[in-house]
Amino acid sequence: MPRPYHLFKYNHREGDDFTIIAHRGASAYYPENTLPSFEGAIAMGADMAEFDVQLSSDKEVVVFHDEKISRCTDGRGKISDYTLAQLKKLDAGSWYNKDFKDTSIPTLAEVLDICKNKIAVNIEIKTEAVSKMFFGGIEEKCLKIVEQSGMNGHVVFSSFDPRAIMHLKQIDTTVTVAVLYEKKHYGSKLPSDIMDSLGADVFNCSRSDFKKKWLINTKLNNIPVNIYTVNDAKNMKRFINMGVSGIFTNNPDILKRVAADVKKKQENEGRKR
Repeated sequence: MPRPYHLFKYNHREGDDFTIIAHRGASAYYPENTLPSFEGAIAMGADMAEFDVQLSSDKEVVVFHDEKISRCTDGRGKISDYTLAQLKKLDAGSWYNKDFKDTSIPTLAEVLDICKNKIAVNIEIKTEAVSKMFFGGIEEKCLKIVEQSGMNGHVVFSSFDPRAIMHLKQIDTTVTVAVLYEKKHYGSKLPSDIMDSLGADVFNCSRSDFKKKWLINTKLNNIPVNIYTVNDAKNMKRFINMGVSGIFTNNPDILKRVAADVKKKQENEGRKR
């Protein structure tokens, strides 16, 4: 039986089984995947920060979403074309707002350092960084960095690439790994079948992919399921009432408020019965 997703939270309270996941940090308010964005997520009371990892040309694990750096920095080309030292010279904040000028691309170790004892993390391994080898690849590097950070027990790994999930489990059978559903890999398979084939623990999918039969399947098989990326209160409420385990959002403050309102309403209705 997989560890319930909400138990990764540092401040888990009995009966509080819903997880507020800050997508690339509090990315509606700060430049995504940067230290200010994760600090913002912590300040807003998110339970978990989600972010993406890739490798620099000198094989350092950095936190960045796109394969190409032009959207979120003042550079050009691919992440994998630059050494860590070169990446650190790029401005990863001004594209969002000039107030964040000279914000740098963080390493995985730097992000874990500010998250430790404050917020759990979901580390998404980007397909671009995955190779055929698992020893010496990004998966093993991430596991070592997590171990060194002392955040074991508060980290979930995820990937769209099935190879990354299998590599992680081959290296460490105890690590918690989430499938990021993509139809090209899994077709019409049910979540339980996908999980069994990979030995995964959590099922993550987009709001548009989540079907009623998937809800039934995940409930019957006690599979934690998290939906991305939901930024409006109406749909947040809808998915919470469906009983999902967590929601990825760029607006963790809004989701926190909606989740509290839904819980209060449910408690009031329970008392009336």
